[in-house]
Amino acid sequence: MRSSHPRSAAVAALVATALATGLLAGTADAAEGAVSADPIRIHDIQGTTRISPLVGKQVADVAGVVTGVRTYGSRGFWIQDPDADDDDATSEGVFVFTNSVPTVAVGDAVKVSGLVGEYIPGGVSSGNQSVTQISKPVVTVVSSGNALPAATAVNEYSVPCAYAPEGDAAAAGSINGLTLEPSRYALDYYESLEGMNIAIGTSRVVGATDPYAELWVTVKGWENNTKRGGTLYGSYDSQNTGRLQIQQLAPLAQQPFPVANVGDKLTGPTEGPLDFNQFGGYTLVARTLGTVKPGTLAPEKTKPQAEKELAVATYNVENLDPTDPQEKFDNLAKAVVENLASPDILALEEIQDDNGAKNDGTVSAEATLTKFTEAIAAAGGPAYQWRTVNPEDKKDGGEPGGNIRQVFLFNPARVSFTERAPGDAVTATGVVKENGKAALTHSPGRIDPANPAWVDSRKPLAGEFVFRGKTVFVIANHFGSKGGDQGLTSATQPPVRSSEAKRLLQAQAVNGFVKDILAVEKKAAVLVVGDINDFEFSGTTQALEDGGALYSAIKSLPRSERYSYVYQGNSQVLDQILTSPGIKQFSYDSVHINAEFANQNSDHDPQVVRFRP
Repeated sequence: MRSSHPRSAAVAALVATALATGLLAGTADAAEGAVSADPIRIHDIQGTTRISPLVGKQVADVAGVVTGVRTYGSRGFWIQDPDADDDDATSEGVFVFTNSVPTVAVGDAVKVSGLVGEYIPGGVSSGNQSVTQISKPVVTVVSSGNALPAATAVNEYSVPCAYAPEGDAAAAGSINGLTLEPSRYALDYYESLEGMNIAIGTSRVVGATDPYAELWVTVKGWENNTKRGGTLYGSYDSQNTGRLQIQQLAPLAQQPFPVANVGDKLTGPTEGPLDFNQFGGYTLVARTLGTVKPGTLAPEKTKPQAEKELAVATYNVENLDPTDPQEKFDNLAKAVVENLASPDILALEEIQDDNGAKNDGTVSAEATLTKFTEAIAAAGGPAYQWRTVNPEDKKDGGEPGGNIRQVFLFNPARVSFTERAPGDAVTATGVVKENGKAALTHSPGRIDPANPAWVDSRKPLAGEFVFRGKTVFVIANHFGSKGGDQGLTSATQPPVRSSEAKRLLQAQAVNGFVKDILAVEKKAAVLVVGDINDFEFSGTTQALEDGGALYSAIKSLPRSERYSYVYQGNSQVLDQILTSPGIKQFSYDSVHINAEFANQNSDHDPQVVRFRP
């Protein structure tokens, strides 16, 4: 563990004072300190840690050149001192928060007086780092049309390979009080450039353009590459230091944001201030935006199952309900038929009730499933039947009023469903021995729905299927989300992943149920499928696999192909299919049709396993 810096206690006290006065929460009503008698430079304000040594103080006539003006969102402008000091840990740029459309222009030389504060995007509870800023500004324009300070080049040579220092144990794991080491840690390097004019050259896109007009690139073209051009998050220590979020300063009405997919190139220079925001951490807010050069990435198509192979898939269809456009149903249906090759069994997650987010007590999903299965048939797919258990109203989390649940679709021409006293929302299915074989007491049925692990979360759906005379048990899951976890760029390092505790309990419950089946029938074919909301290397997956009961089949793929989701430029696993020991040989495919593309029908990629029971 890195030892705490001598200034840590003092800075921690400073942070505590700032929190008490509201500065770290971004409020502008704190008591204003005395004006400093000495000329203050921007690097004096930024200091050598993440928290300004002048937080809560008034500063006067801070000089700089305007490098960027933001007229929307958090309105204000960035200034930079062109006369840098010789300390790499101190940034020469700072954000001036005006709260209204600024009246300055890029290239203006200005003097700014105001209140130094630390604004935490998302608030203190988010765990995010703070942005040093000057608020309540009085601005004097000294001259206009000045040359901008030369942009600092951010590239594979300048960004360190280590991601972040370990937080100060005496400060609850915070890195706020540690002196920045920009040559050693990537987060320290980016922090040492906070508010400064930076530039990247041609870079590969690793996170597609999203609905909020932002994308992700990597300045390290060699770092943990996926087979299709992304950047793999393959362990908790593979944060991928070259990732950087890109936004633009120009309002979208004036300049549309480019549409890019993973593997495309953002060519030419992209230049502007380095910001820190709530949802992406360090972000280059482009004053000059490069041009997207499209790649050749195309949605994948899995191979069809052989006649004697059973194909089982899982797909999170992202809050599907009858109020969605017919186009969404048609596109999802086309993917089932053409990209997933019409699997024999398809477990769906996030099927909403018959009126979607309308919160009126409706729990049936009959209309949703009728519309979807009809769209699949119209796309040339099989006449799927479905089985599910409707949840209790407002008991399973997800979008309020939506009552999401898991559903089995199956092709009756290939598979039969064994109906055994269908369960309801509160009745647990169990395992019994029937003619020497394992059987469910309720099929479909829910696993241990009264277990506290499933409070405000989706309960697993178990079903018994028969393929060519062989029984296959399928358990469809949608574990608790990662909501509440701290981000990779958190002020606490390593970040706190509080949501894991619930998923661990959920995994233990499912693992225990699988062990019940295997205790009755050692060689039973059991599949645990769905949106596990956790990585293949996580404690959640280890708990599912405990005792050799299951194996996460995505680990059978080459590492560069192990992902189902892209978040903040990291390609990662959330969706999984786990197999019991009785399934000795199988082929697995993570079918990449959504996560890498700006145009998505869902934010998840479906998973398919094929085997001979």
